[in-house]
Amino acid sequence: MPYSTRPRNVSNGGSAGSRPPNRAKVAGGLAKNFTTVTAIVDTNILVYRFDARELRKQHIASALLRRGLAANALRLPHQAIIEFVSVATKRIPAFGRAAALREAESLLNQFPILYPDANVVRTALRGVVEHQLSWWDAHLWAYAEAFGIAELISEDFQHGRMYGSVRATNPFL
Repeated sequence: MPYSTRPRNVSNGGSAGSRPPNRAKVAGGLAKNFTTVTAIVDTNILVYRFDARELRKQHIASALLRRGLAANALRLPHQAIIEFVSVATKRIPAFGRAAALREAESLLNQFPILYPDANVVRTALRGVVEHQLSWWDAHLWAYAEAFGIAELISEDFQHGRMYGSVRATNPFL
């Protein structure tokens, strides 16, 4: 179910968060952009897109991904792609491994992908201590914190809570 075919991978030095998330580069400096807030998407959003057992969540996840792609407002941490393949093949047996791998490739081609560096790992270590997050949740949060992305979309965090400079949003509430 691809939304687009344009490759959009981003390294840690790319545009996926090197500027504040609500500003755009313009001639002569930075300008505020109030229409789009860049967000990190958790694995559960990607999985629900294919989980027919959760029709309401499937609809919400699909719409969220479609809108976010159209607005260039979503970033996927590489962790979410890896977890997607693992979780989708276990949780949605009818989906199958081949389909999960094809979808992972499609996600890599459609969304800007964030890759970890030492700063992301150090930030995740801090998240375990400061925010009492599990390692995997702390690592996911660390991408947003380290790349300056204002929002983390997931059902696994407390909705509306600020974790450092990142607000958690549960789209299923």
